[in-house]
This record gives sequence, C-alpha cells and structure tokens, in this order.
Amino acid sequence: MQTDTARPTGPIVLAVLAGVAHLVVGYFYLAGGLVVPGPVLVVLWLFWLVLAAVLIRLAMRRSWWTPVVPAVAAVVFVLVLVVGEQALGWQA
Repeated sequence: MQTDTARPTGPIVLAVLAGVAHLVVGYFYLAGGLVVPGPVLVVLWLFWLVLAAVLIRLAMRRSWWTPVVPAVAAVVFVLVLVVGEQALGWQA
C-alpha cells in the first residue's frame, strides 16, 4: 500500500516570490538612510530582519500567508517615512 505524501508546491512558489519581494523592500530599508535618522533606521533594519525570520518560518511551514510579510514591511516603512516627514520634519 502506497500513501501519497506529496505536498503542494503552491505555497513554496508563493514563499519564493514573497522572499524576492521582501528583498526588494529591504533595498528601500537600506536606502532609507538618506531620509531616516540613524537610530530610527537601526530599529527599522532590526524590524526587517525579524520579518525575514517570520517569512522563513512561514515558508518552512508551507503557509499561504508568506506574501503578508513583505506587504507589512512595505506598509511600515511608508508609514514611518510619512510620519517622520509630517510630524518630525525629516527631509532628504
């Protein structure tokens, strides 16, 4: 008797695409030093690394939620830039 232990490949493909998207967002986190002050930038980088670890964990579990990670990273980055510019007067 043979059992089918094949897992769906869809979540893995989605995780790879989410990983690429997270790297693209990471580029903006690195380039954020042009606008964001140093201490805030370090916190953002640490946040991005935590999200990368979450992405890896979700990918290992073959979760369909992996695209949420780069989306959260992008939204947080944009919110930090907008709030920093509007409320704190950050300028390029």
